[in-house]
Amino acid sequence: MSDALVIKNLNKKFGGLHVINDVSFTVKQNQTLALIGPNGAGKTTAFNLIMGFYQPESGSINAFGREIGGLKPHQVCDIGLARTFQVAKPFGGMTVLDNVMTGAFLRNSSPSKARDAAREAINFLGLGARENFAARDLTTIDQRRLEMARALATNPKILLLDEVMAGLNPSEVDQAVGLIDKLAARGLTIVIVEHLMRAIMAVAKYIVVLDHGQKIAEGSPSEVINDPEVIRAYLGSSYLEAKEALHD
Repeated sequence: MSDALVIKNLNKKFGGLHVINDVSFTVKQNQTLALIGPNGAGKTTAFNLIMGFYQPESGSINAFGREIGGLKPHQVCDIGLARTFQVAKPFGGMTVLDNVMTGAFLRNSSPSKARDAAREAINFLGLGARENFAARDLTTIDQRRLEMARALATNPKILLLDEVMAGLNPSEVDQAVGLIDKLAARGLTIVIVEHLMRAIMAVAKYIVVLDHGQKIAEGSPSEVINDPEVIRAYLGSSYLEAKEALHD
């Protein structure tokens, strides 16, 4: 597999605090990679650097052979990267269809074509029956679907998912895992930040672990969950849950 996203020696400080400290990792094309670690490890900051919300102090962010570090968010999105956020923030008074059209307009200047692209994303993610609902009236799982549909409507090559399973019950987590598998089967390269180890074990083919802004481990799920440093810094009591999920 060729490289889709290559992060090299990435650094970011807030004040004097090093929130991303010389981090490097590579995401292969069509791979689902999980970025995990304790709260404050730097995971969402890494997403914000990749997507252009923050500017790196130093280091390289390369997508499909093109340097994107320092670009603005709309430029990064135009290249083919899209993301969801930890807290879903739809345009509450707008319909599901209109929300997703805001993403579709990136590739389609025609309202009718943007509407068609939005409907395709909505139907793909199982929201077709709710396209005329106000976004604020959706359940938590359907707001997650909406976030993914809006990102998908930009026609990305790389999709960054930031804690899309936060606040979901076990049945909804299973639905979210199914959606991520469906997106991966579509050919998307996916980077996911998530705390729920059962879900990570189900979707990730490769895992990178951050702690205090530094990479402490990377590898296959089985390699990572058995790494003593990862158990110490992050897994703790979740170790058995992760181990059981790996063998399900």
